[in-house]
Amino acid sequence: MLQPKYKRVVLKLSGEALAGPAGYGIDAGVINSIASQIKEVVELGSEVAIVVGGGNIWRGVAGSAQGIDRATADYMGMLATVINSLALQDALEKHGVQTRVQTSIEMRQVAEPYIRRRAIRHLEKKRVVIFAAGTGNPFFSTDTTAALRAAEIEAEVILMAKNKVDGVYDSDPRTNPNAVKYRELDYLEVLNKGLGVMDSTATSLCMDNNMQIIVFNISEEGNIKRVVLGEDIGTVVRGGQK
Repeated sequence: MLQPKYKRVVLKLSGEALAGPAGYGIDAGVINSIASQIKEVVELGSEVAIVVGGGNIWRGVAGSAQGIDRATADYMGMLATVINSLALQDALEKHGVQTRVQTSIEMRQVAEPYIRRRAIRHLEKKRVVIFAAGTGNPFFSTDTTAALRAAEIEAEVILMAKNKVDGVYDSDPRTNPNAVKYRELDYLEVLNKGLGVMDSTATSLCMDNNMQIIVFNISEEGNIKRVVLGEDIGTVVRGGQK
């Protein structure tokens, strides 16, 4: 039987990854594909926690630009992540994967409140845990949520799932055919070059906790499993010398 390289992972999904070709809302085919890939990882024996963005429904920064109070706009974005989390939970459970959603903002009728020790216990029981509603605070992204939760639950790696981009490049590969892909980076390079792997707060938090990040393309079927098995795909961000 194949042995996973990582025992406990945090998978970071953007809201846009759930939207499919429409670019908005939740695409049933896409979310079913993602759930199927996550099931493969669970069957390897790895413990999986997930942080989902909300950009397919609402972006706090965009709302703020339209004149909505920034804190209010960010809370609206947190609620969008809850919608995505519930949809992903439903898709996973249709595949027979036990799943729990934990929210940073209490809404007990639909999900558990985030409690670190309870989340770890769910993971030990091989349940997938989805962390929703960001950190519960405005002005912090879901990237920062992924970094924070990964440190709290003592995950070994953050898997940054990108839509149709297979790693980190020195420029946008969708507009520049000569863009160069990085195989490995350290945190300071990401910050100094402004490479956009995560926002600077999240990157700094990963650096402080020596949390490895792997950026890869989720659009290709089976890639989550390949990363967890340790295959050399995507871009690895870590501390120290490359």
